[in-house]
Amino acid sequence: MSVTDSPAARLQALFEGHRLTPTQRRIAHSMVRRAADVPFLSSVELAELAGVSQPSVTRFAVALGFDGYPALRRHLREVTPAEPVDEAGARNEYQQAVEAEIENLRHLAEALADPAPLQRAGRLLAASQPLLVLGLRAAAAQAHGFAYFAAKVHPDVRLLGEGGTMLQDRIDAAVRAGASALLCFALPRHPREVVDTLAYAKEAGLTVVTVADSAFAPVAKVSDLLLPAAVGTGLAFDTACAPMLLGRVLLEAMCDDLPQAQARLEEFDTRAAARGLFVD
Repeated sequence: MSVTDSPAARLQALFEGHRLTPTQRRIAHSMVRRAADVPFLSSVELAELAGVSQPSVTRFAVALGFDGYPALRRHLREVTPAEPVDEAGARNEYQQAVEAEIENLRHLAEALADPAPLQRAGRLLAASQPLLVLGLRAAAAQAHGFAYFAAKVHPDVRLLGEGGTMLQDRIDAAVRAGASALLCFALPRHPREVVDTLAYAKEAGLTVVTVADSAFAPVAKVSDLLLPAAVGTGLAFDTACAPMLLGRVLLEAMCDDLPQAQARLEEFDTRAAARGLFVD
């Protein structure tokens, strides 16, 4: 099955071109995450899945051009092939969380079947000197990890890992120094400060590349290029294996457009060996 034939891709295509409210985007996000199951869910079950009211699901279906949710579900059953039933037996909550993350990684692999968006993002990040990397609260670890590795191959990486009034000052300073792009990691719950900061960055002339949990995340409207990677929600705290892996793949794409990347890595290895930095 190609990426354009996947249930998630068909749902994404269905939602494109519609102006959705935040609640409706939440429903759409939940449907994409459970694309194979959605055609068989009642409106009440979908409402529970998305954490919204049942009337909100009905209004969502109408916003997409259907008479109501039953009509939307009939449409989805017509275009979505039945998935094989899992007969492996009941799994505990920890196993289910791991399997949900594996499914998120499968969706990411399908999305990367078209490498053009990732390659474009890599070019934008490589060309920006300095390069700003933003990630607050839940996304701080993702941004820190990306910035740590990016600094080994990119000449000037500036991490924005803490909120506050200094954020805009640091963006202004980077723009004066020649920055052309900002990479943002945005994960739920989405801080208002991140949305405001991205809007400010765009006004300052930066191209905003965002790794987010969904194409319907609140940061989508203030991003020039959004790369989605779903998070797991089965545990008390969200899991973000797919966004982390997408960040590493994005690093690879950026390295492809940095002519000195390999030389810088070799130089780092030489210095690390001379300093006895690592024990292995």
